Amino acid sequence: MSADALRLPLAFESAVGNDSMALARAKLDKIFGFKNFRPLQGDIIATLLDGRDCLALMPTGGGKSLCYQIPSLVRRGTGIVVSPLIALMQDQVDALRDFGVRAAFLNSTQDRATQDSIERQFAAGSLDLLYVAPERLVQDRTLSLLERNDIALFAIDEAHCVSQWGHDFRPEYRQLKILARRFPNVPRIALTATADERTRQDIVSELSLENASTFIASFDRPNIRYTIAELGSVSARERLWQFIATEHPTDAGVVYCLSRKSVEETAAWLSSKGRKALAYHAGLDASVRAAAQTKFLTEDGLIIVATIAFGMGIDKPDVRFVAHLNLPKSIESYYQETGRAGRDGEAANAWLAYGLNDIVQLRQWIAQSEGSDAFKQVQRQKLDALVGLAEMPGCRRQALLAYFGETRPIPCGNCDNCLTPPRTEDGTVIAQKALSAVYRTGQRFGVTYLIDVLAGKADERMLRNGHDRLSVFGIGKDVAPTIWKSLFRQLAAQGYLTGDDEGAGSLLLTDRARPLLRGEEKFLLRVTRPTAKPSRRAAPMIAKIAHENQPLFDALKALRSKLAAAAKLPPYVVAQDKTLIELAEKRPANEAALHEIIGLGASKITRYGAAFLSVIGEFKKHPTLTNRLSASVNVTLAAHLRGEDAEDIASERGLELTTIYGHLAEAIEAGLISADDALKLDPGERDEIEAAFDQCHTRDSGKLGPAFAALDGRYDYGILKCLLAEIG
Repeated sequence: MSADALRLPLAFESAVGNDSMALARAKLDKIFGFKNFRPLQGDIIATLLDGRDCLALMPTGGGKSLCYQIPSLVRRGTGIVVSPLIALMQDQVDALRDFGVRAAFLNSTQDRATQDSIERQFAAGSLDLLYVAPERLVQDRTLSLLERNDIALFAIDEAHCVSQWGHDFRPEYRQLKILARRFPNVPRIALTATADERTRQDIVSELSLENASTFIASFDRPNIRYTIAELGSVSARERLWQFIATEHPTDAGVVYCLSRKSVEETAAWLSSKGRKALAYHAGLDASVRAAAQTKFLTEDGLIIVATIAFGMGIDKPDVRFVAHLNLPKSIESYYQETGRAGRDGEAANAWLAYGLNDIVQLRQWIAQSEGSDAFKQVQRQKLDALVGLAEMPGCRRQALLAYFGETRPIPCGNCDNCLTPPRTEDGTVIAQKALSAVYRTGQRFGVTYLIDVLAGKADERMLRNGHDRLSVFGIGKDVAPTIWKSLFRQLAAQGYLTGDDEGAGSLLLTDRARPLLRGEEKFLLRVTRPTAKPSRRAAPMIAKIAHENQPLFDALKALRSKLAAAAKLPPYVVAQDKTLIELAEKRPANEAALHEIIGLGASKITRYGAAFLSVIGEFKKHPTLTNRLSASVNVTLAAHLRGEDAEDIASERGLELTTIYGHLAEAIEAGLISADDALKLDPGERDEIEAAFDQCHTRDSGKLGPAFAALDGRYDYGILKCLLAEIG
């Protein structure tokens, strides 16, 4: 069944006044700069405008926020948004304020005076949206405050948190059922990007949404490429580095690890390899976590290495990859975490590497958890489904969507199995040897020792245990250790082996192993792909833009960084890349034309329009778009043409001053500007440099070193290079 068939097919707009939907579209255009609603957005908005409840399941980046923001701006009163993470409320509110929306939040990080001020604004009807945490919302003080004022709607974000079967259960969410009783006439919307059928039923039951209209968008994120790497002789970190260095040498990304120790070690390791990487986990001081998150949102090309404590609600659109160094706990977790890549709709990667230890460890955690037997059984089923996704030879996207009840009739062509189909072969005999080794050694050892038994490695421990006399000793010496590792992982993945509940790392046979040992069934071995060798460094995975528009795009991007820094906002809040691309392509000449650019509403045009038009105007006045200089040089040139000096350009772009002078030298040599334009030299200084050039024969040799020494290093190499470019 398709995702479209799952949603309730209602023609809501006919039931809602035309004036209300017309006003909703006007808000969409004027405030947010979008001309049309995305699929399902219009129906969901119409439902809320009609005063009815709804449950909305939409993928990350699918436009969930607008589904409650627009009705909050149209309906009478203030929209109340329940958000589970206090740390993210500030970012969400800042982004809305930049659009000109009257938004605020209430949480425990504020002092009493600030909270009182916001409550007064709310009571006066001066807020369009108010964000609160679930535990604060259900307090008597807050409920009483809400009851005394007009409420447009309640939006319960990350609604999967209400379900004990979900991947991020939060008990306080279950208290939100009180909203149905205390505010029976206020429409409610529950939103999530991940929920299987059991979790959906829990959301409906726990939030009293039995009469709500249900909307389920496609879970497919076609711009994300799914890759699951099989660990062989190369470590997970080395595989990760090959992936980052070849496909994302300068891109922003997130790397998830299972433990805090692994997070810190991996961040340090990536930093030692030359990438800026920061650690993030719950054990770090709150100020350290906040600083890491701020840098990730505001800086380009930063990698965050984190546990699952990082990411919910992160709205950074240009994350180009999400990598996992360990197996997540469920498909829901995997989908939620990988969904943080490519929120802008441009190409992105979801990359995962895992081994047998991940399966064993996660199964041990489930066995040792404090949940009921029913809860543990569900968690085992969820883990088995994810392991099945990792080990399958077919299209991963088809399996991922099927888990959420969505059918994709043809393979996607954008996952590793579609792009490089794996090979399978009859592995029955070696599987029987592996299972026999587990049995003959008493089911008391881990995979490394078992491989040593099969390889016939007669070390001291082997001799002490007497396992050199077993019939299985040495029967696998003709098979490479990497194949044995892959086989043991696949046997565990398919349920023939399991780990001991005590966490000692021993492998145990399951009941399913008996028919395979007896030869009553066959085992197909998925042949491990050879480890790809690092290729030449790839270009960053950025949005597509025509070559002739790249310099202007880069100049607009530099301007965006400057505007964002001045406003103390993440760059993507000022404008997303797709907005800059459209500006570079259409090159609007006036404010009226800016209104036709996607993502530029009235407030943003008022704040930033003149600056964007100024940069575009400079590119129209000067021949920088038709030259053969690099994009980076043209960004520097554009800044120079706007009247900025070399020091300011270097500071703005985060580059060395010498590099900026080098860019200007290229522009001088191309005849686009003069040395006098680029350099702050008085006539005496220029004469001194030219005399040194003559003395050291610099014009003939082109070597600046002797002249630099003759001038006692008083002039930057870049200055000398600029002057030589003109007179050399």
